[in-house]
Amino acid sequence: MAAGLNKVLIIGGGFSGMSAAISFRKAGVEVDLVEIDEKWRPEGAGISINGPSLRALDELGVYEQFKEHGYVSENFDVFAATGEFVVQLPTRPPVHERELPGGGGILRPALAKILADKCVEVGTNVRLGLSYSEITQTGTGARVQFTDGSEGEYDLVVAADGVHSSVRKTYFPDAPQPKPIHQSVWRAVLPRPADVVRPRMWMGRTKVGVNPISETQMYMFLTEDRAIDDRVEPENQAEVLAGLVREFPAPMLQELANELDKPEANVDYRPLANLLVPLPWHTGRIVMIGDAAHATTPHLASGAGIGIESAMVLAEELDKNADIEAGLKAFEARRWERCRMVIENSAALCEIEKSGGSRDEHASIMRESMATLAQPI
Repeated sequence: MAAGLNKVLIIGGGFSGMSAAISFRKAGVEVDLVEIDEKWRPEGAGISINGPSLRALDELGVYEQFKEHGYVSENFDVFAATGEFVVQLPTRPPVHERELPGGGGILRPALAKILADKCVEVGTNVRLGLSYSEITQTGTGARVQFTDGSEGEYDLVVAADGVHSSVRKTYFPDAPQPKPIHQSVWRAVLPRPADVVRPRMWMGRTKVGVNPISETQMYMFLTEDRAIDDRVEPENQAEVLAGLVREFPAPMLQELANELDKPEANVDYRPLANLLVPLPWHTGRIVMIGDAAHATTPHLASGAGIGIESAMVLAEELDKNADIEAGLKAFEARRWERCRMVIENSAALCEIEKSGGSRDEHASIMRESMATLAQPI
């Protein structure tokens, strides 16, 4: 690698961390990845992936696996709350010379396993059930003590430990914390009717949608406005979600509400927040990527995608620049505007939905955002 990186530590085995491991290994760098979850399996239901994110997965070498275990499609359909068809909206201009589809969906654990298998395949040294306890900058690298008592010397430490990053709190003490947006998202896994061949969305006081994630399954998502981001006890979540879905008179949604109390629905509830840490995202030989630096809400289906992209760009810039500091600055310069756009436009879409604002403005922000994301990263 041009910057002289020989050994990198990645803290966090989520989508961003795994993508960084794959990218650095492809560049010939030795990689240790530590993940506190000894099962290395994220919770959650389905996840929507847009066209630009499919491009990133293709560049990582896992698109074919995504297509095998998930579902890809073109466009999405919009319906009124009562069920009448309104419009079909495009999900792209094309973003790749291979003419990849405009988007797709997959179970979150399935995508995690695809990336985990690729990490192992390319030779990442994965250590589960532990994390770091202290990072000491040495001027030419970092000495890391781990929670199992072991130590390691690294040229670079990549913090990919999520929106509640302990690395950010400790080593970037002036960085902001995640900002609640007083909207929550519900998700559930349901059987896929044969006529649901692309994402659908019903617009009412809030919005509810479904997205195919396999030949037999789809996942439901519903946004709920909450003045206070409070907890919903797991034993009550299916009942609460069913009640929210039944507020939509559409016949399909009335039927789907009856499926939510089944264990296989795997109902998942999460209050939403966003985060955009001002540059720099690095201090010495520690750099943040993914949700640790730029966490977004799901309104543009881009949270995982921009994290994966950032991991790839970090490895690319350190491979192109002869100096580590120059490479880190080049990484930040490439990523700032794209991540800012996703986070701020997602927040704008959220506010329009919460206030019952202009549908035309909502559609315009969506179109402009997707056109921007289709550009090279």
